[in-house]
Amino acid sequence: MADLELTDDVPPAADDGVWLACIECGETFAPFDAIRYTCDDCDGLLEVRYADLPTFDEFEGSGVWRYNAALPFEEGVTLPEGDTPLHRMPRLEDDIGVGALRVKHEGMNPTGSFKDRGMTVGVRVAQEVGVDRLACASTGNTSAALAAYGARGGMETLVLLPAGKVAAGKIAQASLHRARILEVDGNFDQCLDIVQDLASRGEAYLLNSLNPFRLEGQKTIGLEIMEEFYADHGEYPDRIVLPVGNAGNTAALYKCFRELVKAGAITEDQVPKLTGVQADGAAPMVEAIEEGYEDTRRWEDVETRATAIRIGNPVNAPKALPGIRETGGTAVAVSDEEITEAQRDIAGEGVGVEPASAASVAGLRKLRREGVVEGDESVVCLTTGHLLKDPDAAAEAGNAPEPVENSTEAVLELIEEPSSVGKRVRQQAAKAVDSPLVPALVAGGLGLAYLSRKFRSKE
Repeated sequence: MADLELTDDVPPAADDGVWLACIECGETFAPFDAIRYTCDDCDGLLEVRYADLPTFDEFEGSGVWRYNAALPFEEGVTLPEGDTPLHRMPRLEDDIGVGALRVKHEGMNPTGSFKDRGMTVGVRVAQEVGVDRLACASTGNTSAALAAYGARGGMETLVLLPAGKVAAGKIAQASLHRARILEVDGNFDQCLDIVQDLASRGEAYLLNSLNPFRLEGQKTIGLEIMEEFYADHGEYPDRIVLPVGNAGNTAALYKCFRELVKAGAITEDQVPKLTGVQADGAAPMVEAIEEGYEDTRRWEDVETRATAIRIGNPVNAPKALPGIRETGGTAVAVSDEEITEAQRDIAGEGVGVEPASAASVAGLRKLRREGVVEGDESVVCLTTGHLLKDPDAAAEAGNAPEPVENSTEAVLELIEEPSSVGKRVRQQAAKAVDSPLVPALVAGGLGLAYLSRKFRSKE
């Protein structure tokens, strides 16, 4: 069973107050003397530990590196990243029925997802240990972020993707940033098996979330949420709801909160409940929570339109499951239809996210309906990727363009036509008096130029 307790003991292996600790056997290692992703002795997951843990008073600046007192370096390979918005969602808040609802939109990072936070730290570590080839398996966002940060750091990047299972927007990013893209005839978990094998042979530096340094960057999501929510509300959120794929963010947020408690910045009863959401077709974490498993059981066949969380073997489960349980949280699975509905609802507030991101709001809605989430709770939903990461899904979820002749009269005739989208929009607007959550006229952030090209290509 994972031991995630933070102690005051600083081992001889520590370098400038930083070391790696195995969460299974407790063995410790110097952070940069060799390349390692798991424990040399038992192959358990590693966690970065620090001799001195900061409080909020010690942070200054903006973005991820505002929190360098809680990170291994003063600065990393940066674009820059972090400092993402914590959106208010007044209509969703009322419709779902919670005391407060905010959405932390990680899609506003430089490459459009939370993965940038991990890469700014991870690529800096790669420089420290002297490697020149980076590699990852990816459902899309990791490849985009690694390619960009690898390019920024002047390093070769290799990405393995499951063939036919990655959104076009994400492949385009990795391609433009000059990554070498290999499409594997298999799923994400099989791609990760290959990348781990390559890393073990010394062929590349692995930057999936198995790498403990990546999670250090991702824990800054939690630090930003806690600071901004407190500044706006005078208290910390009761619950954070987030999509779960490889469970890296769940593990990272739990580490963030453990460190804040250890530093005396917050008390244990101020730690938000970590609540994970997965798609019905890829829900090994939910299964583990519901069945009381100590670890997840690998799902060989996974399927969901939320491609970013189409993962059947979450490698960070040993860190993430205790995080859910010890904070009093839970995990829930939602259907693809519920995810699409939530994507539209978020867009209706003017915020555009990819399908996997919307899983958090879909999960919150389901848990509130079931009475698991109380009506007076303050909740932050994490949305992990931008709308344009998956433009095809956005086009399918949104309204289609209507052809019209080239005249004002034709436009007026069309928008007044009883069967037109215009009438449906007016009907929806009328219903908004009682139920303000209506489908968005245009999915937030999706360019009309893209839609126009898409539909012209079909004609």
